[in-house]
Amino acid sequence: MSSATNTTKIGSKDDALIKKYLFDKAMKSEWKDVVEAYTNNEIAHGAKITKSGDTALHIAVLEGQHDHVAELVKLVSEEKLKLQNERGNTPLHFAAAQGNVRMCQYITKGRPSLVSILNKDKETPLFLAALHGKKDAFLCLHYICTPDESPPNYSYCRRDDGETILHCAIAGDYFDLAFHIIALYEDLVQSINQDGFSPLHLLASKPSAFMSGCHLRPWTAIIYHCILVDELNVEEEKHFHDRVTNTINDEKATNYPDNYKTCMLVYGKMAELLSFGMFYPKSRKKSTDPENREEATGVHKVATEGNSDSYDTCFNFVKLLSKAMLIVLGLGSTEIQKIRIKKQKQKWAVQIMDKLLESAKMYEYEYSGMNPQTHIDDETVPYKVSDGGDSITFGNIGSLPPEAMEKKAEIEKKETPILIAAKNGVTEMVEKILKHFPVAIHDLNAQKKNIVMLAVEHRQPHVYQLLLQNKMKEYIFCKVDENGNSALHLAAELREYKPWLIPGAALQMQWEIKWYEFVKNSMPHHFFVRTNKKGQTARDIFTKSHTNIVKEGGSWLTNTSQSCSVVAALIATVAFATASTVPGGTNQESGRPTLENQTVFDIFAIASLVALCFSVTSMVMFLAILTSRYQERDFGKDLPRKLLFGLTTLFLSISSMLISFCAGHFFVLKDKLKYAAFPVYAISCLPVSFFAIAQFPLYVDLVWATFKKVPQRSYRE
Repeated sequence: MSSATNTTKIGSKDDALIKKYLFDKAMKSEWKDVVEAYTNNEIAHGAKITKSGDTALHIAVLEGQHDHVAELVKLVSEEKLKLQNERGNTPLHFAAAQGNVRMCQYITKGRPSLVSILNKDKETPLFLAALHGKKDAFLCLHYICTPDESPPNYSYCRRDDGETILHCAIAGDYFDLAFHIIALYEDLVQSINQDGFSPLHLLASKPSAFMSGCHLRPWTAIIYHCILVDELNVEEEKHFHDRVTNTINDEKATNYPDNYKTCMLVYGKMAELLSFGMFYPKSRKKSTDPENREEATGVHKVATEGNSDSYDTCFNFVKLLSKAMLIVLGLGSTEIQKIRIKKQKQKWAVQIMDKLLESAKMYEYEYSGMNPQTHIDDETVPYKVSDGGDSITFGNIGSLPPEAMEKKAEIEKKETPILIAAKNGVTEMVEKILKHFPVAIHDLNAQKKNIVMLAVEHRQPHVYQLLLQNKMKEYIFCKVDENGNSALHLAAELREYKPWLIPGAALQMQWEIKWYEFVKNSMPHHFFVRTNKKGQTARDIFTKSHTNIVKEGGSWLTNTSQSCSVVAALIATVAFATASTVPGGTNQESGRPTLENQTVFDIFAIASLVALCFSVTSMVMFLAILTSRYQERDFGKDLPRKLLFGLTTLFLSISSMLISFCAGHFFVLKDKLKYAAFPVYAISCLPVSFFAIAQFPLYVDLVWATFKKVPQRSYRE
């Protein structure tokens, strides 16, 4: 039976049959039949066909059926487009959350009021686009709902919990979107949510978004600095519409597989390079870079403006050439892309920080963005977030219930951005805030800890060293918290997590001692109070809080020394037997070795003696570790240096033993297989090579931990 006959028949049936018909067709993706049903029967326009209350149009939007959505939207009225499912989402909510610009344009054409509809979470489609980081969909809806408004309508930008589109963009690391939001909605910079956090607070709590909050391996650092990243720029409305139109037209015209996109990119860049300076018209259309397309890869695109075509072309070609060279070197395009995304995020985060600080007013008199203000007109509303303002408003303070008063007091005790940045080691933000607002150095949290104490407590050496250079250091370093603890007391206290970028409890303990000594020696002793309110000195706290890690470090050193001492004893035994054996025998008349004038014999004699000496030395070092008292002060220099010296002599003894073996065995093969002996000896050196490779990371960590004066913080993303 044809679909036309089906749709004709369902016109006379009840709603249940219509819903079932639409559900079956939608599940089978037979959208032509759904369009025909919408054409022949108006009841289908409002039919909710799923358990969650979705219409066929909802499902079509979710499946990305661009052409069929366009046809369905033409058939239904604006009232039907406002139909919401159980979560309060309209088809436009789904299109915005997916970042589908084409469907957003289809649905909102001539119907800008659809952008203002709230779902059950009080989110507009504009808000959902920002929440999911869909920059193009956000800009599309922004220009639809506020085409000529100045200032724009802030009621679209905030939920009931106080979260704004700027909060969501920063929380999701969508910094390109956040940059545009700051430019389009300037007042949101001062906004706070119900927890008292501003956008700057959220950015300060993201150490991985800054260079100071990540640790790059040497090879990764080289790639990192070779990658070129554009700076963020605000995209003008006309340029945005032209770009979106060109993108949509390109998507309609070209439908080649994903593996051809790279080839098309190279072709486009080469064409632009060849056309530079030739007779191509200057108004030619720029090629679309699939790498920067948000829907294709999820990498957010930077809008560029004000640069000449020649500059853009050359710069893009240099980026493409550098990326191609890295791939040719065998580094892999996936790994390079990860590093590129990391550098892009970190560069953009600094730009966002600068923009937020330019508009920040948190230290001005009567600033309302940080502290909730009273609002005498709302006596019956204990707590709410103002729709378009920059603060949380409360009802009449005298009539507030206890829970609202507690909420207000809790918000007022929130840490300022500079304190959060100091805790997380965001050196860039600490430096910029102190530059813009020098008074920020006096900020205290609820426990009366200042920026110095938080940096010390959370083991942030870079922040602490930055503060040491501050001219007001004599004032801020001698402060104490509510418990009477100074910065030195906090340096002595060990928390549950492992703070240092070094493995093993013994090396962690070594760096704990170095950190304590560094803080202690950074200032004159009289700057730090001797005891806190409990009568504890910093040394008392250090001993008490490091008891467990001392035990763990001692166990690790014991096990390591026992294993290595067994190897050293075996080598010493073999080396002693080898050193007492003379290849070729001795002259019975003179008692001198018969091969004493040969170079190989000299190598054998020296290597065997070196192997014996170093193996015995290694045993002595490991024995010294095993018989150590494992006191906390021993972990500072004594035990790590003994372990380092023991491992070094062990490596040398193993190498010397193999050299002496090869030299002694050379006399057996020198006449028949002289040249074939060298590959055999090279293979015989593999055991020491494998052992060295296995122990090399530990050896490097020991060298680094022993000779580095200031410990380095670990970074967790």
